[in-house]
Amino acid sequence: MELEEIWPLFGLEISTPRLKLRPVRDADLPQLVQAALDGVHEPDRTPFSVPWTDAEPSELPRNLAAYQWSLRNRVTPKHWTVAFAVHFEGGVVGSQDLSAYDFANRRTVSTGSWLTKSVHGRGLGTEMRAALLMFAFDTLGAQWAESGAAIWNKASLGVSQKLGYELNGVTRVSPRPGEPTDEQRVRLEKTSFVRPEWDIAVRGAEAALAQLGVES
Repeated sequence: MELEEIWPLFGLEISTPRLKLRPVRDADLPQLVQAALDGVHEPDRTPFSVPWTDAEPSELPRNLAAYQWSLRNRVTPKHWTVAFAVHFEGGVVGSQDLSAYDFANRRTVSTGSWLTKSVHGRGLGTEMRAALLMFAFDTLGAQWAESGAAIWNKASLGVSQKLGYELNGVTRVSPRPGEPTDEQRVRLEKTSFVRPEWDIAVRGAEAALAQLGVES
């Protein structure tokens, strides 16, 4: 029996012109950890609502591995998060998450992502989010996609604007004690999605959707 038969999500692969997105496997963890240790953002402030990158270098690898394992443990048709390893030029350079709760009724997904600093500014953030939106809308059958970013995170909000998201309110978060900031929420309807000129190739979707409880 192959691993993909036991955990069908491991057979899922989404390809773009430059990237391959696959649910994180244990074999991906060393490169994923190194991508995080190499730096994701400037240290003076964190773009994440949970400041996981603030962990000591000796602790971050175990924390990241434990988080990835916990996501698998919590996958049910009612509530799931799938973290995709972002493969670029032969290595793992970050992660793109896709999550949903009560998807059968809400038809809504949420996304989150990070990239190692060495590949910032090359359009990969737009490409990987667009890929998951195409997968969500065209394969999963989603009608809405939601996301958010710190109000100062112009790069993330710029990706959202480029892809057609609309502003959807502001909430207050405090990822670090004593450092509250506003988070801009954004929402995208399928019909408003600004699609790229390229398309994705998807492998292993049928079995993965069955595991997530999504009717194809």
